[in-house]
Amino acid sequence: MEDWRSYAHDFVEATPLRWLFHSRHAWLSVAATLAAAALVAVAAGWLLGEFGPLSVVVLAAVLGVGLWMLRNIEVAFWGVIGIIALLPFGSLPFKVGFTPTFLDVALLALLGLWLVPILLGRDPDWRVTPLDGPVFAFILLAVGSFVAGLSHGALTSYLIRHFAEILLSMALFYVVINLVRDVERLERLLRVFLLAAGVAALLGIVLYFMPDALAIRLLSALGRFGYPTGSGVLRYIRDDPELMQRATSTSVDPNALGSLLNIAILLAAPQLFASRPLFKRPVLWSLLAVLGLCLGLTVSRGAAAGVAGALLLLGIVRYRKWLVLLTIVLALVLLLPWTQGFVAHFIEGVRGEDLSTQMRFGEYKDALILIGRYPFLGVGFAGSPDIDIYIGVANVYLMIAEQMGLVGLGAFLLICAMLFYRFWRRRAVTRALPRLEPLWYGLHAAVLGGLGAGIFDRYFFSLDFHHSVTLFWLLLALATAATEMVDSAPSAAGVDPVGSSRRNVET
Repeated sequence: MEDWRSYAHDFVEATPLRWLFHSRHAWLSVAATLAAAALVAVAAGWLLGEFGPLSVVVLAAVLGVGLWMLRNIEVAFWGVIGIIALLPFGSLPFKVGFTPTFLDVALLALLGLWLVPILLGRDPDWRVTPLDGPVFAFILLAVGSFVAGLSHGALTSYLIRHFAEILLSMALFYVVINLVRDVERLERLLRVFLLAAGVAALLGIVLYFMPDALAIRLLSALGRFGYPTGSGVLRYIRDDPELMQRATSTSVDPNALGSLLNIAILLAAPQLFASRPLFKRPVLWSLLAVLGLCLGLTVSRGAAAGVAGALLLLGIVRYRKWLVLLTIVLALVLLLPWTQGFVAHFIEGVRGEDLSTQMRFGEYKDALILIGRYPFLGVGFAGSPDIDIYIGVANVYLMIAEQMGLVGLGAFLLICAMLFYRFWRRRAVTRALPRLEPLWYGLHAAVLGGLGAGIFDRYFFSLDFHHSVTLFWLLLALATAATEMVDSAPSAAGVDPVGSSRRNVET
């Protein structure tokens, strides 16, 4: 699916361009080339005068990366991953009717590169998985709820754009399972993700400890790419500068950064015990230390709870040494003087004593009232039909139920249940796949950690956090693709996953 020169040839042959390139008159080709160069020069001059040099530089960079993508579609994956981790809210410094984000451009490029061969009549070699139907049903339910919700809400450009972004993120599932078919590509993608997340964590730590004025100036410099500016770029508990500061890196919101670090830690954790880890073990330890430190600085209790719960289950199911490491980390967090502020904040949350937790309880109560009034298909994405209630709750499951009803929530839970059912049946089979096994466990642990954190946050299903939604569906697709690799692996051929799992005894 990556022979783009042949695809370009097929495109030329199927359009009037064939007459131009195959003309007996050489001067036609020369004239066409000169005309194209003139158009590029005029367009560059217009952009320079209309939007400034920054827009021209960004556009040139986008075109350069686009040409690189034509040679290797995997570069498009790298672009999506890098933007999610490092510039999740970045947007182009000019408008094309609206202001596209970098993530919009990267996702559309990836989807387009995947569809071009199919549109040109090439055999798509479509991979079918048991999750295809439930995911498609969930997308249809989302569209149905969206349309039904327009009966009581306005169809704004904001709503159209952000809902389209959510659909694009969910459609990414099919792109990933069809393009990620071998362990080598999976390893490269996860390596890129861990490196990008590590850089984001390092930036978060550096910005946290540098003087406030300098941090504000550096983060405000991203304002030309759609980021917020001013003193508000620094975040604190309950947005009170008298309380503890929270790391944000370039993710704007500390909890959104926490969700990224949550997933990165869980992807890296099984690599410590892999026979062929993605990085050398000293690098892995350093990476985990940076990710863990930055996660602590976000003061994101939901992300921390998601990581801890997933690591605990990972230790019970497969990597028992992680139980020892988790105990040591927990003891250090409880005993070290530098972590006492976080511990106190976490305990306040568990007891429901702090204002943030009390506000969450209020959101949960209001969400249950809304779901009780509109239990089946929810109220859609345009707003609440009742003036005494609102859409918005720090819980991904209640958020889905508000917008898509219990039917939509059931479809989402079915997708997750099928993913982990397939995981559970294949635990023993993966023991014969030492290269794939830690990747497979890491991906499922990351999905589990995200679902755990979703009890306390809504980022994986929020119109305002497109990158978090994209990250979740990317993980779900990669975990599904990894399971397909387990089923197709030569060493797993002829092995009954159910019977093998029953005989599996942890060593």
